Amino acid sequence: MPKYSTGGAGSGGGGQTCELCGSASDSLRTASVAGAELTVCPDCASHDESPDAEETTDSEVDRNKRAARNTAKQFDAATRGDSSHWEEDGTNYESDRLPYLVSDYGERVVRARQDAGLQREELAEELELDESDLLAVEQARATQANVGGSVVAALEEYLDVELSDE
Repeated sequence: MPKYSTGGAGSGGGGQTCELCGSASDSLRTASVAGAELTVCPDCASHDESPDAEETTDSEVDRNKRAARNTAKQFDAATRGDSSHWEEDGTNYESDRLPYLVSDYGERVVRARQDAGLQREELAEELELDESDLLAVEQARATQANVGGSVVAALEEYLDVELSDE
């Protein structure tokens, strides 16, 4: 049976205690449980009934963390930790403007590249692109990575895929 708080959830050891299960945790958050506002641990956060409560399971969180780690590793490997090409070369947006892109442009590039039987580094070499720019397009972050429109145009032509939404 859940216990209902009167507001204080401290334990003498400097950490906090979950008001639902009683376990000590340094990652407590407020949750609405059975009409009461409680301070709960991550394990009990799934009982949060508030409309804006996240509905992610531990396996989803773990999967998202692994995906983020893998993406960071790929990015580091592609740039070899060197961002000087962005700092030195940059992108001239007046002459190399990025077009409006379709919502799933990253997935389209990955699919077309794989259908062509190419690895990312092979396609980048074939089109004389920075592999990091190709990775940014495949991850649908062309705008954030300052990828120019010429990269998108080269991919559209070589892979025979539509990426721009005009």
